[in-house]
Amino acid sequence: MHRQKYALKFSPMKSFFKELLEYNHHFNQKLGDIFSAHPNKTSEKAIQLYSHILNAHQIWNNRIDPKQQAFTVWEIHPIQSSKHIDKMNFEHSLLILDSLDLNEIIRYTNSKGQPFRNSIRDMLFHVINHSTYHRGQIASDFRLSGLEPLITDYIFYKR
Repeated sequence: MHRQKYALKFSPMKSFFKELLEYNHHFNQKLGDIFSAHPNKTSEKAIQLYSHILNAHQIWNNRIDPKQQAFTVWEIHPIQSSKHIDKMNFEHSLLILDSLDLNEIIRYTNSKGQPFRNSIRDMLFHVINHSTYHRGQIASDFRLSGLEPLITDYIFYKR
């Protein structure tokens, strides 16, 4: 099992979310390493998807706990900034876990200006699920580009 650098005390539900966020952070960091190591083999599409993962995480964090000017949904980031952005997203999510009730309902508008309301729990789970989905797309793109995709299954991470 991977070392847990962030030793905050949480309820069982919050501890589970912390584990999921650590899993998400771990593989986002690994993706950043691959993009940096293979700039000539990574496609524009894969970079766009990776930036989108980071943007969406930041956008959802800011819907829960506004801290900064949010990225746009499809904003592209230089690969050199990606690991830092992911680390900031991860730390902001941990702050949310530490300071807010997961059952709290948040009212927000989506990128099209439509109003919605969801629990913090559902919003954080969406961040994890959304990231996993797009990492799968990146894995397919890596294979087409001749790169070995990361095995990012949660159970492999926990082993």
